[in-house]
Amino acid sequence: MAETSKETDDLESYRGLMEPPKKFTEGFTGRTVIGAFFVGFIMMPGAIYMGLIAGVSLGAAAEWVTIILFSELARRSFSALTRQEIYLIYYIAGGLAGVVGGTMLAGGPFGQLVWHQYIVQSQAAAGFGITEHIPSWVAPAADSEAITGRSFLHKAWIPPIAVLVASQVLSRVEWFTLSYVLFRVTSDVERLPFPLAPVAAQGATALAEGDDEQDSWRWRVFSIGMGIGLLFGSIYVGLPALTGLIASDPISLLPIPWIDLTPTTESFLPAAPLGIGTDLGLVLLGTVLPFWVVVGSFAAAMVHALGSPILYHLGALPHWRPGMDTILTNFANDIDVWMSVYIGAGAAVGLIGIVHAVRSLAASRKKGERGRLQDTPEGRGDFPLWLALGGYALSTLAMIGLCVLLLEDDDFPLIFLLLFGFVLTPMLSYVNARMAGLTGQTVSFPMIREGAFILSGYKGIDIWFAPIPYADHGRRAQLFREVELTGTRFSSILKAELLLLPLSIVCGFVFWSLIWQMGPIPSPAFQYAQTYWHLIALRQCLWYSATLGGETLFDQAIKAWWIVGGFAFAGGAFGILSLLRLPISLIYGFVRGLSGLPHMLIPEMVGALIARYSLEKKFGVQRWRQYAPVLLAGYACGMGLIGMSAVAIALISKSVTQLQY
Repeated sequence: MAETSKETDDLESYRGLMEPPKKFTEGFTGRTVIGAFFVGFIMMPGAIYMGLIAGVSLGAAAEWVTIILFSELARRSFSALTRQEIYLIYYIAGGLAGVVGGTMLAGGPFGQLVWHQYIVQSQAAAGFGITEHIPSWVAPAADSEAITGRSFLHKAWIPPIAVLVASQVLSRVEWFTLSYVLFRVTSDVERLPFPLAPVAAQGATALAEGDDEQDSWRWRVFSIGMGIGLLFGSIYVGLPALTGLIASDPISLLPIPWIDLTPTTESFLPAAPLGIGTDLGLVLLGTVLPFWVVVGSFAAAMVHALGSPILYHLGALPHWRPGMDTILTNFANDIDVWMSVYIGAGAAVGLIGIVHAVRSLAASRKKGERGRLQDTPEGRGDFPLWLALGGYALSTLAMIGLCVLLLEDDDFPLIFLLLFGFVLTPMLSYVNARMAGLTGQTVSFPMIREGAFILSGYKGIDIWFAPIPYADHGRRAQLFREVELTGTRFSSILKAELLLLPLSIVCGFVFWSLIWQMGPIPSPAFQYAQTYWHLIALRQCLWYSATLGGETLFDQAIKAWWIVGGFAFAGGAFGILSLLRLPISLIYGFVRGLSGLPHMLIPEMVGALIARYSLEKKFGVQRWRQYAPVLLAGYACGMGLIGMSAVAIALISKSVTQLQY
């Protein structure tokens, strides 16, 4: 399966290949430790608050602010941060202030518990009849003092916190050991190029170059982005955050997170979820993402929005009713058609990725361009492979044991857990490690976990919350390549992980507790969570109901013919694009857009068009693609500063109003 010429040319513009240095240096120093505590205690509360009020991640902002601050402090002390220290600060800041996988929330793993407390109280869980089935190790009961009092300092939270900490420890051991083995196989043995690793490595360490001309444009572009973020953030985040302290209904000049057009357009576009996202960051994100991925996502959004009225008139959308807003419209359409289409299309893309990886593996073997596992650069800080494999095996077995301990029903076949941990996870991770090594992109094979739960015949809700050992660790193989390119010893990443885990748990506990005490989550004070969490809860509870037994709404949502149609469409489109030598990333973007909302994808498309037909022509393709991530990071930094200021004022205000004297 050959790459098409247009996509190859497009990918080449992202490649800035660099060779790893001959000498590797320790990056975990006292300055990186101080940087970690700075992010944990200064940046994390802002990241949590921004995620709740605007759905914005401060990962990039935390990275840049911390690097800039510590670089300047070092210069004023007549020293300089090394490239390795800067990369470690970049890595730690992203880990502490970025979004934690599976929680949809920034601010460490405690976001999972905040999400679970919402689930047990949500209308979605009550409507699907699953509230009373949620086990106590997930969250206390909705009428518990631990929930009504909004406090983690209650004995009812001990089982959920214990499960959270145990699963976090085991999952970190899993990803680190398996990703390292995959890196050794794909990079050291198969010599895959990892085309996007140099981009990430250079971006993370740009300030260590010491070149005034290079630094000047980065500072200039970053400052412009930060100014935009400060100005827009003051209106978008600052105004509702501060007015929410004195009014029950915060004042917003721009609705968060979108302007809902669905009720307005239903007279001539029935069942069409339409709207426009109001976050300027979506436009800037569109200038950063690969153009054809954005085009594919936008096409999927338009197919959903404009195809739904046709399906409604054909009688294929019986659950939609006039007067529904975006959330209910989107969910009703998912039940009737679009969830099945997404499952089919996602399965096709996943299969395409597997076939691509197998063919690429065969081609690389024919060329004979392979190294040996024993061939490792001196001083890189490699670990014995037997230790990595043993660590993965032990952590996976411990995770399986934890699942067996938590599941109330012993009917769930143990073979499923073993297959997840020792077959599916390594296989999926290897496929995506190769995809990242060859193209810089990864694929997902959807609904494997969900399908296994349903086909196993298990009855109960607890299986959906159990820490099943199934994950894609292949993406992180590129992380080790980035570490290698920066000349950082691998032992530095291990030390950083040993610091990240307790710091994220402690800081997460403190700041989530404080923000939860400010008011219920979600509530009008946290507008993004108030609007968007309901849709996420509806989608999740639909899947949870599949193992309750009896006739459920889930049975109506899975339609074989629509799944087959989605599979055939994605597979056929892939074949046509290959024959016409058009960008295959259109399909990846299309599948991404099927599960998204037009509200978020329309601003992305606007940004992509501005970048493609205006900014790239003005500055040049390569120069603009250097500018765009820095501009976006500056914008996120400006928004983050507003968010941190708002949360500081809010915490002080709440503390003062709660004083007895």
